[in-house]
Amino acid sequence: MRFSTSRTSAALAQEQVLSLFRIVVGLLFACHGAASLFGVLGGAFGGGTVAAGTWPGWYAAVIQFVGGGLVMLGLGTRYAALICSGSMAYAYFTEHQQHALWPIQNGGEPAALYAWTFLLIVVAGPGRWSLDALFGRIAANNTVTAVAPAAAVFASGSHDGNDTGSVTPARSEVPASSSV
Repeated sequence: MRFSTSRTSAALAQEQVLSLFRIVVGLLFACHGAASLFGVLGGAFGGGTVAAGTWPGWYAAVIQFVGGGLVMLGLGTRYAALICSGSMAYAYFTEHQQHALWPIQNGGEPAALYAWTFLLIVVAGPGRWSLDALFGRIAANNTVTAVAPAAAVFASGSHDGNDTGSVTPARSEVPASSSV
């Protein structure tokens, strides 16, 4: 019995740590985007901003800011993380890999780490501490609330057949060839 309790505690801790991991990674990624778009936190390239509409820098910054924010909040998490992962893989292969094979040699460690980190978030999901989970619980509660009256009618069994909500027809309405 003690084993199952510790296993349950470990599973709960794992879920909480993965949620915290998602929040921190999303925040850090959004900070990169904010630096490039708005010149805050040191700005892009040691100061300043990326010119609006330039390829690929400005688009990467928008993905970093918006995608990082969505991942941090846990809203549309898997889709946002997939786009963030893809953008970092693109950055690695187009900007870094051509200079040397290994990320440590070509300066692509952050891009490679973010690409794999966001892929992990795609697979692991948003976790309990996310807007996705909150909206899922709200939708589930609304579904249960809407279905509950209908379920009560079906669960109550046979009625006399005179009301329109009758589930099972009365014995007099059952054809002789059928058995109820």
